[in-house]
Amino acid sequence: MSSELFDALTLLEKEKGISKDIIIEAIEAALISAYKRNFNQAQNVRVDLNLATGTMRVFARKDVVQEVYDTRLEISVEEARSINPNYQVDDVIEIEVTPKDFGRIAAQTAKQVVTQRVREAERGVIYSEFIDREEDIMTGIVQRLDSKFIYVSLGKIEALLPANEQMPNERYKPHDRIKVYITKVEKTTKGPQIFVSRTHPGLLKRLFEIEVPEIYDGTVEIKSVAREAGDRSKISVHSDNTEVDPVGSCVGPKGQRVQAIVNELKGEKIDIVEWSDDPIVFVANALSPSKVLDVTVNEDDKGTTVIVPDYQLSLAIGKRGQNARLAAKLTGWKIDIKSQTEAEQLGIYPREGSTFYDDLDDEEEESFNLNLEEIE
Repeated sequence: MSSELFDALTLLEKEKGISKDIIIEAIEAALISAYKRNFNQAQNVRVDLNLATGTMRVFARKDVVQEVYDTRLEISVEEARSINPNYQVDDVIEIEVTPKDFGRIAAQTAKQVVTQRVREAERGVIYSEFIDREEDIMTGIVQRLDSKFIYVSLGKIEALLPANEQMPNERYKPHDRIKVYITKVEKTTKGPQIFVSRTHPGLLKRLFEIEVPEIYDGTVEIKSVAREAGDRSKISVHSDNTEVDPVGSCVGPKGQRVQAIVNELKGEKIDIVEWSDDPIVFVANALSPSKVLDVTVNEDDKGTTVIVPDYQLSLAIGKRGQNARLAAKLTGWKIDIKSQTEAEQLGIYPREGSTFYDDLDDEEEESFNLNLEEIE
């Protein structure tokens, strides 16, 4: 075995990121297999590769015994002592058994095994790299499409974008550059398999972390995300720093930050609301852009009743109930929306101390005062 092989292993280690020790171990295992197969030997053998000289030798390992039953695996103590007088029973002796033409046979037989082990080691490197990227975002290039998947190149490996993880308002073409969210990394017999998504709420969260420095450095925290991919999303944000406007930080100067994310998601509308540990305030914020007159909370069934002006009812509910549905997902509270007229007929509004009295404009505030006077 020439020293050029070891130079090649060093180069392979640099190019593929596979440890040379792993490859050497694979070669030794392959040579042992080749020796046993080609020379009909069942004995316990060890292959010694000399990295300095580029040579290899095969040693048969035999147990030193009092009485020999299998000459392939055992050697008598008398014969062992003829080699070295210090051998005792139960010692292991190594005898060189390298065949003359072993190099040629070994090279032919070991090639496939070594290739397989190198491939496995390379797959292991890729798996180790991508398992740490789960729930992270990467930029990939669309390679090809079929009825089940879009195949996205992430550099060393192709990821699978299933049909149900594709945004309904997007059309993908080969060579398109897209950002994807890694949902799962699996180790299979054919190597690592990576699944990605364009619809996962985590994609929206990661995009905000990229675009908004205050989120990246922890000044602003994303508390929750609700998403109907390709159409509309809501995120709630919060900052412990009272001098920082969490919503304004996410919107950015002239809306540049959120607009960059909207462009990446092909026009998906995004509502950014301020999180609160008070469910009344949080639910009211989550129903943005609708105005809210009052919120009552039922802790037993984690439900809320929200009163909105009559002209805001359809806005609060949203198209096909989307606004209310996203608000419920965002807050984790059930939301029952009622118009002001319906609430008045049910006798649940107005009530003294209604939460959002100060948020009404002049006309609505005057109406609110009249209603309170009637109650009093």
